[in-house]
Amino acid sequence: MLRPTTPSSIYTSEADVIHGLEPIAREEIKRLITRDAHVTRPGVLQFVCSGELRRLSQLKTALAVYLVQRLPVPRPKALLGDQHLRALLAQIQTALDLNHGAYRTFMLGAAGSDSAVMARLKAEIARHTQLQAVSEDGDLLVRLRPSHSAPSPQPSPLGGEGAGGWDALVRLSPKPLATRAWRVCNVDGSLQATVAHAMALLTEPKPGDVYLNLCCGSGTLLIERALAGKAAQLTGCDINREALICASRNIAAYRKGAGASAAEIKLHDWDATRLPLPDASVDAIVADLPFGNLVGSHAGNAALYPALLREAARVAKPGARFVVITAEIRLLEAALAPILRQWEREQALRVNLGGLRPMIFVLRRV
Repeated sequence: MLRPTTPSSIYTSEADVIHGLEPIAREEIKRLITRDAHVTRPGVLQFVCSGELRRLSQLKTALAVYLVQRLPVPRPKALLGDQHLRALLAQIQTALDLNHGAYRTFMLGAAGSDSAVMARLKAEIARHTQLQAVSEDGDLLVRLRPSHSAPSPQPSPLGGEGAGGWDALVRLSPKPLATRAWRVCNVDGSLQATVAHAMALLTEPKPGDVYLNLCCGSGTLLIERALAGKAAQLTGCDINREALICASRNIAAYRKGAGASAAEIKLHDWDATRLPLPDASVDAIVADLPFGNLVGSHAGNAALYPALLREAARVAKPGARFVVITAEIRLLEAALAPILRQWEREQALRVNLGGLRPMIFVLRRV
């Protein structure tokens, strides 16, 4: 068995994020890891992490984080050479050491993954890691791609200027970071967790916040706000009993994982258009509104959106932020038009959720 070379304590890292949330993910990376993070292409940020790699697992707006190494080889076959294979195995070993005992399988993702060269690479990785190769959903994910992006901020340990060759990427967690341990239950239209965390950050969270989640569904926006920092009060409401049961299960799983540091989250079967709350009593409001696809209908939304915006304005304190996501963009804009004296539109972010491209609106109570 080849002995891998000793890895550096300075690592080129790459984060996959939802396209549209790059600015928010970049700010989170700057706050937790380094100020030097840059977008290399839509949905991808690259940066250097020095020191403890475990800090990367704290990123809540990233779908997944990888170690990146540029290997100055003209074609993947050269990766089977002693020097390059050692470098690749050292990179893989770094991930294994970071999550000791958490891996059972691995997947090699690359163009031509069924070729003879890739089969030999899989065999070498299997021999080194003692993991079983699978064709999808491997615990250890290794990706190979041609190096067409800008030169890496970390020089290759094998020399060269990094202007060609191949990139080797090794995911630093057995599951994508977007896979939350607290999610034990889903309902139709459940919000993706990294989007929910970004929305929580867009409220500009503060420890004294009274935070209200309208149409709370499975509780994603509540739990992600709890993970973003302390709040004075976290409250969610929904008229769907099944959704509240699911949210209760997810909150229980969150509390079990967080232990003594878990925040208290209260759920209520309130109608979001008729809240039993005093005027000007809430600091931050969030909502994943029904899009009219899996949940609700366009006709129902045409009545819901204006009423919900008016009620949110009633309970919001002056300066409170209301962060809302919907694919019914024209409908929300039409509902906002008559009450622009109540809500100022600060920004709008279009996000790519596969077949849907909803927009996140950040509103501030005037």
